[in-house]
Amino acid sequence: MGAYITSQIHPKAYNIHVNGVLHCRVRYSQLLGLHEQLRKEYGANVLPAFPPKKLFSLTPAEVEQRREQLEKYMQAVRQDPLLGSSETFNSFLRRAQQETQQVPTEEVSLEVLLSNGQKVLVNVLTSDQTEDVLEAVAAKLDLPDDLIGYFSLFLVREKEDGAFSFVRKLQEFELPYVSVASLRSQEYKIMLRKSYWDSAYDDDVMENRVGLNLLYAQTVSDIERGWILVTKEQHRQLKSLQEKVSKKEFLRLAQTLRHYGYLRFDACVADFPEKDCPVVVSAGNSELSLQLRLPGQQLREGSFRVTRMRCWRVTSSVPLPSGGTSSPGRGRGEVRLELAFEYLMSKDRLQWVTITSPQAIMMSICLQSMVDELMVKKSGGSIRKMLRRRVGGTLRRSDSQQAVKSPPLLESPDASRESMVKLSSKLSAVSLRGIGTPSTDASASDVHGNFAFEGIGDEDL
Repeated sequence: MGAYITSQIHPKAYNIHVNGVLHCRVRYSQLLGLHEQLRKEYGANVLPAFPPKKLFSLTPAEVEQRREQLEKYMQAVRQDPLLGSSETFNSFLRRAQQETQQVPTEEVSLEVLLSNGQKVLVNVLTSDQTEDVLEAVAAKLDLPDDLIGYFSLFLVREKEDGAFSFVRKLQEFELPYVSVASLRSQEYKIMLRKSYWDSAYDDDVMENRVGLNLLYAQTVSDIERGWILVTKEQHRQLKSLQEKVSKKEFLRLAQTLRHYGYLRFDACVADFPEKDCPVVVSAGNSELSLQLRLPGQQLREGSFRVTRMRCWRVTSSVPLPSGGTSSPGRGRGEVRLELAFEYLMSKDRLQWVTITSPQAIMMSICLQSMVDELMVKKSGGSIRKMLRRRVGGTLRRSDSQQAVKSPPLLESPDASRESMVKLSSKLSAVSLRGIGTPSTDASASDVHGNFAFEGIGDEDL
């Protein structure tokens, strides 16, 4: 969920933030009501501990203690596969979001972007959840129902140069219109993008004309922005296929390129291969890729496979002001987020690697979705089943469909982009900072266990 709770002036009122942005404000009594409802539905033995009522007024120390307990409770519920996906939990957060932002339920026009910048305008209700809006966009584009689960809505921020920075994947516990409107800035947008990692699933999407056009437009855009790495010869071949309007052949070639289908994050800092090292992180193909430039050396790349991450966690901290006391109001820019994962470096050596980035929660969400996809594939399931359909749900079809516009021809490749050298997979010459183990360094609710982790030997590394 990426939520943390901060106490307000009144000891029973709390803010729930998502990625450092206010999602809703709730009272202790409301959270207690949610807990009791979940207990009725799932039983007390399934739920994490909830801070008890107090007969007398809380001291400042007790207020902070309750805040910490509630934060752990909300995180634990969200991370539980059963509780976190329950309609009781998610509808509670949606109602609280709408009430906090004081947005009345009414029909509005919502702008959703495609990867190539094309705008899709859909009529929705302000109270429509993420799945409702996704279905409305699919209906406007005439994307078949059985392909909706291959795509997701993302909250993005438009930079001054026109590029987009991914804030987060919109979740089932939020209302997309309210999430964007509450930010009160034109730079925040909603974007439609494919939400799977294994390019083998492209075959399902490419069978449909609209799905093919969406994949094609996204791939062209990713190449243009430098997310997909191409040589001059590959670029020439791709442009030739574009000129022939051979979209499937274009995608087949693109699938062979490094970082095809990856999600790229803003420049950040990691302790790999040394402390405070500037890196660019990309997620895709069941791995995190770190691109870095070491002093006096050319551009390098190191890859961390999801199947070799034993666990990971996201932590947030707010630096204290110079006076040494915490401020009652936490500014968004003050929050420091870190993604740390424990990685199998060799047969008998696990090591923690830390990435410090405002997008750490988004990186964690990507890791989890890659693991989920691996587990679905391992069990012989289908990605189509990953879209949960509401019983009796209605889909408002638009009167007129909108076609996905064909992107312009690829421009000449950027000569400033350098080829990257792969770092040694064993990282034998690299020392990484250890930050302890989950058993001593973090509570169980802070750590995401990885069910796709594989204990492998040196000969496989």
